[in-house]
Amino acid sequence: KPDHHPCVLSSWDDYFLKVRTTGGEVPMTQPSIVLRDIGLKFPKQRGLIRLLLGLFKKQKSNEFVALDGVSLEIQKGEVVGIIGRNGSGKSTLLRVIAGIYPPDDGEVFAAGDISLLAGLGTGFSQHQTGRENALLYGSILGHNEREMNDKIDEIIEFSELGAFIDEPLRTYSAGMKARLGLAVASAINPNILLIDEVLGVGDPNFREKSKKKILDMVKGASTVVIVSHSFGLMTDICDRVVLIDRGKIEFVGEPQDAIKQYYELQE
Repeated sequence: KPDHHPCVLSSWDDYFLKVRTTGGEVPMTQPSIVLRDIGLKFPKQRGLIRLLLGLFKKQKSNEFVALDGVSLEIQKGEVVGIIGRNGSGKSTLLRVIAGIYPPDDGEVFAAGDISLLAGLGTGFSQHQTGRENALLYGSILGHNEREMNDKIDEIIEFSELGAFIDEPLRTYSAGMKARLGLAVASAINPNILLIDEVLGVGDPNFREKSKKKILDMVKGASTVVIVSHSFGLMTDICDRVVLIDRGKIEFVGEPQDAIKQYYELQE
């Protein structure tokens, strides 16, 4: 496991920008992801009754704090898990790292290509086939059609979709979508792989196969960040686990210690 030391980031800005733009290799001596004092708010959903009441009495706030002062450094080749209660900010944090949600405060540095597997078939077209979705997803990450065609056999083999690879995605079960998503991401082998609950879907054999694939990717120097409620998975494959509660990081450390802290929060 790599050492984790605080470090000065001001001289790294150009480095991260260059590596993320070119998709180049990330030196082992440099972190793959750095979050610095991240803050993010969302407007609260307000129904008609609450809206009318709000006209007559002062509301405390019409914003929900999703992330509050989050700072974290993740090294190249690490597998880091993120746990927390529902609504704690886990999935939001992944989307900040992926660049989907720009933070209101703080800075995000992520070096290299990023693949986000969030939900089931997120980013895929329901009307296109599994094969077409694989080619499209690869092109979004900068891989041309020839490169993806070279990988399609590997994708089909891992996903175990067989002839279903040429069927529309709308005909897929939840497990099939998860298989396709992970198969494409692992074939592309991004510098950074972000996974949101996808590995908790599917039969036991596929879940075990997914674990092995993730470990193979780490050996290839990919950085993996996983959000999951499967604490067994966290213990099996994560180097560290981050506990988030109400948008704040409460603990970062060994998986078993983080899980213990999680249960203490429930008391």
